[in-house]
Amino acid sequence: MDHITVPKVENVKLLDRYVGKKPANGILYLTATHLIYVEASGAARKETWIALHHIATVEKLPITSLGCPLTLRCKNFRVAHFVLDSDLVCHEVYISLLKLSQPALPEDLYAFSYNPKSSKDMREIGWKLIDPLSDFERMGIPNRYWTITDANRNYELNAMANRAAGKGYENEDNYANIRFRFMGIENIHVMRSSLQKLLEVCELKTPTMSEFLSGLESSGWLRHIKAIMDAGIFITKAVKVEKASVLVHCSDGWDRTAQVCSVASILLDPFYRTFKGLMILIEKEWISMGHKFSQRCGHLDGDSKEVSPIFTQFLDCIWQLMEQFPCAFEFNENFLLEIHDHVFSCQFGNFLGNCQKDREDLRVYEKTHSVWPFLVQRKPDFRNPLYKGFTVYGVLNPSTVPYNIQFWCGMYNRFDRGLQPKQSMLESLLEIKKQRAMLEADVHELEKKLKARDEPPEEVCTCSQLGNLLSQHLGSPLSNPLGFMGIDGDLNTLMENGTLSREGGLRAQMDQVKSHCADLHRDCCGIVGSLRAINISGDVGISGDTGSSEATGVSGDMNIFEAMGFSGDLSISGATGISEVTGISGNMGISEARGFSGGMSFSGGMTIFEDTDISKANTKDTGCSKQQ
Repeated sequence: MDHITVPKVENVKLLDRYVGKKPANGILYLTATHLIYVEASGAARKETWIALHHIATVEKLPITSLGCPLTLRCKNFRVAHFVLDSDLVCHEVYISLLKLSQPALPEDLYAFSYNPKSSKDMREIGWKLIDPLSDFERMGIPNRYWTITDANRNYELNAMANRAAGKGYENEDNYANIRFRFMGIENIHVMRSSLQKLLEVCELKTPTMSEFLSGLESSGWLRHIKAIMDAGIFITKAVKVEKASVLVHCSDGWDRTAQVCSVASILLDPFYRTFKGLMILIEKEWISMGHKFSQRCGHLDGDSKEVSPIFTQFLDCIWQLMEQFPCAFEFNENFLLEIHDHVFSCQFGNFLGNCQKDREDLRVYEKTHSVWPFLVQRKPDFRNPLYKGFTVYGVLNPSTVPYNIQFWCGMYNRFDRGLQPKQSMLESLLEIKKQRAMLEADVHELEKKLKARDEPPEEVCTCSQLGNLLSQHLGSPLSNPLGFMGIDGDLNTLMENGTLSREGGLRAQMDQVKSHCADLHRDCCGIVGSLRAINISGDVGISGDTGSSEATGVSGDMNIFEAMGFSGDLSISGATGISEVTGISGNMGISEARGFSGGMSFSGGMTIFEDTDISKANTKDTGCSKQQ
């Protein structure tokens, strides 16, 4: 915050170089980590966040009729044109951005102040999420041919001997039975110049087709991408087809070697086309092998000649492969762009320093966080909806004929919305996938509700419900639903005078009913046996003492209901037509009622038809439930 003299500037215009509309007007904020621009007009109040470490150059231009222009060019290829009212304020902001965007000390980088509010344990787990050694285990190393050694644990071995011997050129006399191939990939200085020319083409406001194509050709950028891919294809064929071992290195081993070996790995092994595989590949071939991220990405104020877009070219090669094999990669273009952003943002510790020793000296594993857990959390945003799985594609055999090497507009004109297609196929597919996931979740919830409707509800029967339940099974309504429990009176009246309460007497009565359930079940089984012994055909009149006729085969008093514990007079009047009772099982639907007292009268016709199936009623906590 020491470098921020003007933290807030009002009435700042943001120009769009491609969209011919009135410039946005808003407020510009400067913080220790970001430049934030908030549009004042419109209900949404659109915000533009620019990480300070993303800023590559800051240019203060001469005053115009609009005001004082300030242009920012970023390492992720955003170009922001601001116009301020005051020249003095513009100069203050310019000086602040110069100091904040390229600090002098590593400790001033964003990663050392970034705090995602996670515990120490979570930070340590995050650093262990991606382990390069696990990849060697996946490949079966160590084995009889290869082993893992810590001979360089003190970082005493380096490329000095190779540097003195000719900067990466191997003498064929030192090897027998080899084939030497020089791939012709240019050095870091040529690559830096090529990117600068490419960006000049990208910043043309209204280029003709001839101007764009000639500018693209003169930059040589696509030619360099093709050279890297050709080298990767050469290694792939040597390993897969010829079954040969390949030794790869460049002048130092941390630029072109990393590019070529990484491309070859992706071509050979489908694992490196997955989320986890690409993260491990970057850790293994770039971070662990000593790619000089700090210098190549310009993290600190230093020698600009050491800056070069080596890692950007690697991501460009992956994108070229994704264009030729759109179903072979688990991740999409946005995943590559997000990785590219964080290589330059310095928000995480993975890409700080120039080698592993630098990161250990900076204690990044103790003081900073890893980028990989952050990306894994956003995996749904980065998933390729066309991906067909790990086993569908084996070794890739891309074509590098000129018309198959394309300009990556999504990278180099990423923030120029006026140039982007009105409809993105990737974004449309991802949106469809999200909608499908939401619909599937709705279907799941509806299925749960439907299943719940099909199952018997777990509910407490009221007294009236219990009476109705008995009525259904016994064939006639009960005049007093509470009478069978020894309670006289209307339910509402009993509630009002305190005889029953919802949580008191009624519950006690229900519990008493439940306590006799088991005995009732046994008695009912005995009754069923007695009924099955009765062979009655035709109309039988039963009143008081039942006399049998020869047709019925029933003699003597029929007091079978005494087994149920009914006391008092039991009168069955009217015609009772019983024609072979069958399929009566369980408790006959008389829900856990035993020890009834008082008179109980059945009047009217009671008919038990043939093949009547009365199955036992389920009982829950209260001892009675609706009939199943």
